[in-house]
Amino acid sequence: MAGNSKDSKILAYKDMINQLNKTISTQTELIQSLQKTLEADRLEKENLRQQIEYLTKKLFGTSSEKRKDIDGQLNLFDEAEQEADPTWEQELPDDITVPEHKRKARRTHADLFKNVPSCDEIISLPEEERNCPTCGTQMECIGKEFVRHEFRFTPAKGKVVNIYRETYKCPECAISEEHPDDQTFVKAPVQEPLIPESYASESVVGWAMHQKYQNGLPLNRQEEDWKQLGVPLSRATLANWIIYCAENYLCHVYDYFHRQLRMRKYLMADETRVQVLNEPERNPETDSWMWLFRSGEDGLPPILLYHYTETRAKFHAASFLQGFSGYLETDGYQGYNNLPDIKRCSCWAHVRRYFTDAIPKGKEYDYSLPAEQRKQFRLEKENPILDAFWNWLEQQHPNKGTRLAKAVNYAQNRKDTLMTYLEDGHCSLSNNLSENAIRPFTIGRKNWLFSASPKGATASAIVYTMVEMAKANDLNIYKYLTYLLSQRPNDKMSDEQLEQLAPWSETAKVNCQN
Repeated sequence: MAGNSKDSKILAYKDMINQLNKTISTQTELIQSLQKTLEADRLEKENLRQQIEYLTKKLFGTSSEKRKDIDGQLNLFDEAEQEADPTWEQELPDDITVPEHKRKARRTHADLFKNVPSCDEIISLPEEERNCPTCGTQMECIGKEFVRHEFRFTPAKGKVVNIYRETYKCPECAISEEHPDDQTFVKAPVQEPLIPESYASESVVGWAMHQKYQNGLPLNRQEEDWKQLGVPLSRATLANWIIYCAENYLCHVYDYFHRQLRMRKYLMADETRVQVLNEPERNPETDSWMWLFRSGEDGLPPILLYHYTETRAKFHAASFLQGFSGYLETDGYQGYNNLPDIKRCSCWAHVRRYFTDAIPKGKEYDYSLPAEQRKQFRLEKENPILDAFWNWLEQQHPNKGTRLAKAVNYAQNRKDTLMTYLEDGHCSLSNNLSENAIRPFTIGRKNWLFSASPKGATASAIVYTMVEMAKANDLNIYKYLTYLLSQRPNDKMSDEQLEQLAPWSETAKVNCQN
């Protein structure tokens, strides 16, 4: 009996121990679950803190990406040419020289207003004050004294021009009532109107284009300006004029630029949203896209083309670049991947941007070097830096969802295309040139907000192209627009004729420089 009692107690103790173990296991699991919950809360709190810091910096901080040098891995993003050893020697052609840096001289009045007409204004004494205050004898002017420069502005003025043409008759030809057809008459040639049955001129349409696409002045404000001049030009009329001229004249120059662009070997691209209200079978709120394609740093005259599409689908880029073979510098958008005959380059500035955003609170690039020499610098100086950067990146294990994790993943996913720029010295380290080129569109969009129709968006792409082409080639934008319209480009013009309308042609420079 005693044995049975003892066994019963042992069994009871074992049951109690098992029960306690189960309780401990349950409590352990609960503790682990709470720990995971606390860790998740901590990570969420940290992510929210980083997001607040990021948004605060975006809202109140500087928008410039320039920064002070930071010790550590962030220095990996500096281009090696900036830190190149000036004593480094290499066998290079004798005709290669690197210009020394010179401080830019302060601009004088003559430099500042060299393209502005000038005249003299003489301030004379009134007739009644020209008598000598001492003896009363009339005084003589003995010279003039310079006082100051003044810049004056004359507001714009419009005028109506009534165009007539003369008719000429030969007095020697037979004149008879029996043979009236023998008489010879010749009329002076007159250019066809810019727009049929319209009073529009090149100067008016060119000014409307210049005001909207260069100065960002929407058509409704231009309408008010024209009223001040006594001319009731509605925004609808101005829009129709711009669209007509883009579709019938400027498009031919645009197509020529497009053909020339695809012949280059180094291109850059970027894209941004645009709202178009009356797209067929689409809601007005749906985003459309404006693309920017431009030439790279190949030493040739720059070419910049805007291109409107309803979507951001990959086939739009493939279609626009059809026939191009070479390097394409872009941001991280995957739609540029695997385009035929194209080697993609990714932008290191975007990588730096992601890592800069991940930082907790708390020299001019020398493009004067020839491409081959620039490639040699990169291979010699930057490869070790890049190897160190990728090794450092492999050692990083940031918490998921943090800005640092996004930065690391962004860089690792684009390693191959980020290294492409080492293959050719013409390839750029960043896509900043195309981002700068598309910025005028994004700034103008803040003023005019949207395009009313696909035709209007396409016209905007064409006109923006002409504006930025003039700007990139140092031409007067308004003069270049009016020059193009005065030449009436058409589909019968050869590439040789269209070449004379390009902003780098000597003809365009003569007619369109300040």
